Amino acid sequence: MSNHTEQRFSSRIGLLLCVLGIAVGTGNIWRFPRIAAQNAGEDGAGAFLVAWLVFLFVWSVPLIIAEYALGRSGRMGVVGTFAKIAGKNFAWMGAFVGFVATAIMFYYSVVAGWCVYYLVQMAIEPLPLSTAAAQAAWDGFQGSGFPVVFHALAMGLGAFVIWNGIRSIERANRFLIPALLLIVLVSLARTLTLDGASEGIAFLFTPDWSTLAQPRVWLEALTQNAWDTGAGWGLILTYGAYMQGRHGVVKNAVITGVGNNTVSLLAAVIIFGTVFAILGAEMSKSEILEIMKSSGPAATGLTFIWMPQLFAKMPGGNLFAILFFLGLSFAAFSSLIAMIELSTRILVDFGVARRQAILGVCLVGFTLGVPSAINLDFFANQDFVWGVALMISGAFVAFAVIRHGATRFRQECIDNQSDDWRAGPVWDKLISLVIPLLAAVLLGWWLYQAAAVYAPDRWFDPLDPFSLMTCLVQWSVPLIVFILLNRWMAQKTAGIRGSGE
Repeated sequence: MSNHTEQRFSSRIGLLLCVLGIAVGTGNIWRFPRIAAQNAGEDGAGAFLVAWLVFLFVWSVPLIIAEYALGRSGRMGVVGTFAKIAGKNFAWMGAFVGFVATAIMFYYSVVAGWCVYYLVQMAIEPLPLSTAAAQAAWDGFQGSGFPVVFHALAMGLGAFVIWNGIRSIERANRFLIPALLLIVLVSLARTLTLDGASEGIAFLFTPDWSTLAQPRVWLEALTQNAWDTGAGWGLILTYGAYMQGRHGVVKNAVITGVGNNTVSLLAAVIIFGTVFAILGAEMSKSEILEIMKSSGPAATGLTFIWMPQLFAKMPGGNLFAILFFLGLSFAAFSSLIAMIELSTRILVDFGVARRQAILGVCLVGFTLGVPSAINLDFFANQDFVWGVALMISGAFVAFAVIRHGATRFRQECIDNQSDDWRAGPVWDKLISLVIPLLAAVLLGWWLYQAAAVYAPDRWFDPLDPFSLMTCLVQWSVPLIVFILLNRWMAQKTAGIRGSGE
């Protein structure tokens, strides 16, 4: 059997398609339009888009540059890379970054299963004609054993895709990402032909500048960037370990970030245009926005309850319902396989044979994902706890660079390619000062929300799904374990022994 850790992406386009597969996920199609609607002003959501684009270049792109460079330099998973770049005393940080992405994998596979189930339903069942019918279809699905079955299917397909290493991952994404982009463009073309769609699109892009005076809008814009680009998750670092040494990182990082946000904007145009076109004749603008803002059970309202019935009212809606959920399924799988690969690569670095590692990751991933598949409250808790933990992951990635020396790291690992753009001293300041500050502010804001808004009377209860304590307890357990295992992990992955740096 070939040594899969020595494999490299065959080309730069193969690398970019795979990393776009990480960045372009359900967060672009499912989450972004809802967040834009929630942060819109009276006149539109354009001001939120401005804040969102600011953080693309202040948060996401600098972290993506760091992850590409860390992966290419370390040639290992996140644990070994942290031990090598930040020093052996900080392998536990890499382990925590890897664990956060793995914990997200447990329930993200459930979401991928939902997408596939709805794709099948759109193909074989009549579309629901009312909210009651759509809600009944969702409740019937959740009350059955199908969420567990399709969760198992998602994990199984993910294992199959990554079985032969990065080359099979590259082949899968060479199909998934172009197909996804084609579906998005076809759906966009259909949306633009709907009467009334222009009103929704105009609302999306019209700025209400007064909303920028609200700190919440900026914080939500930063949160969305952290979620939908994949920056700071450790996933891009993992793929970066397989990039060819001659490929630079800055151009790739900019293409990754801009490409991801472009798909988010196109998805928002499709959603805003479709919702306004179909509901505009029977509802006011405020009523339409309320539907778009309401997340429903486990943030499923717009995607799984409203979109099917909107397609039912659209000429040719059956076909476009199939295309919509096919695109959503492709987006989910391209991200899921990266999460499985991240966990697998960590085990491989520990000395586990790759195929044993894949089987172990997928078996554990399926088992620990079952509670999210059968209980939406548990799902929502895991989504909240580990979604907020991404702020810690981003800060840890920045810390690895700071610990090594940001300027030194840039000169040695980033600005050393003749055919690439230069990150320059501006990147040093962003990674050393701005990102740690933003991470602290954002993490503090979310913890404040948990204590004062989500569970003000039960913030101290770890069993409350949105309390401050549920975050602190669930984060503390892996952190304590990884700190205790730090020496062993550093020795196993980076071969570093002894004390001191």
